[in-house]
Amino acid sequence: MGATIAGIEVLDAAAVRAALTHEAAIPVLRRAMVALSSGRVRQQLRSFIGLGPGRTFAIMPAALDETAVFGAKLVSVFADGKGGKSHEGLVVLFDGEGGAPVCLADAGEVTAIRTAAASAVATDALARADARRLAVLGTGRQAEAHIRAIAHVRVLEEVRVWGRDAVRAAAFAARMTDATGLPCRVAGDAETAVQHADVVCTVTTAADPVLEGAWIAPGTHVNLVGSSGPAQAEADGALVARSRYIVDHREHVLVHGGEFLRARAAGMADESHIAAEIGEVLAGAAPGRTSDAEVTLYKSLGHAVQDLACVAWLNGRPA
Repeated sequence: MGATIAGIEVLDAAAVRAALTHEAAIPVLRRAMVALSSGRVRQQLRSFIGLGPGRTFAIMPAALDETAVFGAKLVSVFADGKGGKSHEGLVVLFDGEGGAPVCLADAGEVTAIRTAAASAVATDALARADARRLAVLGTGRQAEAHIRAIAHVRVLEEVRVWGRDAVRAAAFAARMTDATGLPCRVAGDAETAVQHADVVCTVTTAADPVLEGAWIAPGTHVNLVGSSGPAQAEADGALVARSRYIVDHREHVLVHGGEFLRARAAGMADESHIAAEIGEVLAGAAPGRTSDAEVTLYKSLGHAVQDLACVAWLNGRPA
């Protein structure tokens, strides 16, 4: 529920979930990414503090225009012991005019919604217009969010899912079929899942590649989402090398983009291989997909501007 304490609006997970639908979040994220790429956002590289194996505390600050809003996401990322991770924390929003804090929002819920919405924005800009078949590698919270979000930007006819735990994957597919009305089917392996897919989303906690470039058909769009640090990579260097490689933010990908860093270390790509930021594509400053046969790839790391834009919208401010 939402509440106001000492003039600060407080939004728990239920309040965020009730108001910030994917339909609402997608245009907010589109504007935020254009602002980031056009220099209207100031943000620093995220700061990590290790708290032991599988445990991290992250601080992500940003300011949206000089007189709009500023703030930070404070989040802990803890391994759950079952191959997944939990995100817990707060997004703190400050008023850009007076400097006072105006809103606190549940970071886990904001992150879950905005991450999938950002992938939907990229998919809308980069996937073929006739894309109908979605493959999702992963069966956690982001897998569900991505199925729901991508369905807002393409008319889906089929969803294939894959996870390391076959029983869990089957249960997830059945639940998503019931929840969305889309035919969600389980694939026996990742390669089978992505065969004939028009859009692929990787939302795993894998440290090493679960997706190979050789498996991806011409014309496919891929969203790499699950890996957010330099030591993790969900896809191999061959996929990076063969794709039109679009990123959410160059500076961050050059430091934290695990797939790109491995491809660069292997001599398969250099900085010039980053074709554009998604905000540049959305603003018309750089081309997105250049042919129906091209493989496009969107690397998502996630940024404070996304969190703050969503919370500003929840707080009734322009975003």
